[in-house]
Amino acid sequence: MFEALQSWLEGVRWLGDTRVAEFVNDSFWAWPVLEDVHFLGLSLLVGAIGLLDLRMLGLAKAIPAAALHRFVPVGIAGFLLCLVTGALFFTSKPALYIHNPAFYLKMLFIVLAGLNVMVFYLVAFRDVERMGPGDSAPVAAKAIGAISLILWVGVICFGRLLPFI
Repeated sequence: MFEALQSWLEGVRWLGDTRVAEFVNDSFWAWPVLEDVHFLGLSLLVGAIGLLDLRMLGLAKAIPAAALHRFVPVGIAGFLLCLVTGALFFTSKPALYIHNPAFYLKMLFIVLAGLNVMVFYLVAFRDVERMGPGDSAPVAAKAIGAISLILWVGVICFGRLLPFI
């Protein structure tokens, strides 16, 4: 399966020859601005989701979980910023990513984080939504919150490793 994915990615090398790639690579400001927007998106994502995860783990128990859940749309907006800027990075330098194990690990962690979100809404959301000040999260919610934090830290770490591997 890994070979099939890598073969498919080899087929997208042409992206590096597009006008978008040319603009990102040749513009003095494009790459640094994209980096800033990418980090802003990541900050919004991890800040919003991380708060809820930490609440499920027992921090800031004075805050009802539903109040922190209201920040989830901010996290989604951050994810969309990262998705767009990440696609532009990939388009501009596909060869940097195609053979980079950090890229594959980052993508794996993003997929796992998405699955973790699905599990959260299927398994624990109703209980978490009812948590008032001082209430503890159910064990399943704590596990999901801990896994979420681990996965997003992994995304950040593997993303930072991309240029160095």
